[in-house]
Amino acid sequence: MTRLDLSVYLVTDTRQATDAGHDLVDLAVAAARGGVTAVQVREKDAAAAGFLDTVVRLAEALPDEVALLVNDRVDVYLAARRAFPRGFADRAHGVHVGQSDLPTPVVRELIGADAVLGLSAATPAQLAEAASSPARIDYVGIGALHVTQTKKDAPAPLGHARFAELAASVAVPSVAIGGVTVADLPRLRAAGAAGAAVVSAVCAAADPASAARELRRAWEVGK
Repeated sequence: MTRLDLSVYLVTDTRQATDAGHDLVDLAVAAARGGVTAVQVREKDAAAAGFLDTVVRLAEALPDEVALLVNDRVDVYLAARRAFPRGFADRAHGVHVGQSDLPTPVVRELIGADAVLGLSAATPAQLAEAASSPARIDYVGIGALHVTQTKKDAPAPLGHARFAELAASVAVPSVAIGGVTVADLPRLRAAGAAGAAVVSAVCAAADPASAARELRRAWEVGK
């Protein structure tokens, strides 16, 4: 991965993928072919062994230029790194944590200086704390943009105007998440978002590669 590209950001959901008839790894690889630039493995209900297996399979299958991030489970990320003692940074790239997970300075110490660290934030106070953190935070995920059913504890929807205000308040790149559809991408890019994170738009799609291509085209419209 020559640079971190968050523009079309897939967050995985095994249940939705399975319901749509897809193997999760095959879906992510197809989405990468279509234009997805980052994949976050979010498996809230998975046992550690199954989560680790998914991360390793994706690390082996995704193109090097697609960022691969582990949601919440720093232990799974570190365990996966042992599977690739050389060149791991070229296969998987870091973690994304939420407000109730380990503090970002602790996470940064565990994952090292070269790994990507993303943080979920939804309020001015959370964004200010991220900006002042002694640990380097590479991007923030701001949401929920709209009402979403894919995250049980999602905060109240922000809408485009409030997202733009929050994104402008912090120097760290911002990614919108929460109910994001293809129609949102041009407006998000025009508002200064570094990317748009989607779940159902790809995981529930009959053709993940085609869905990703549509998202990529919509992002380009927002230039």
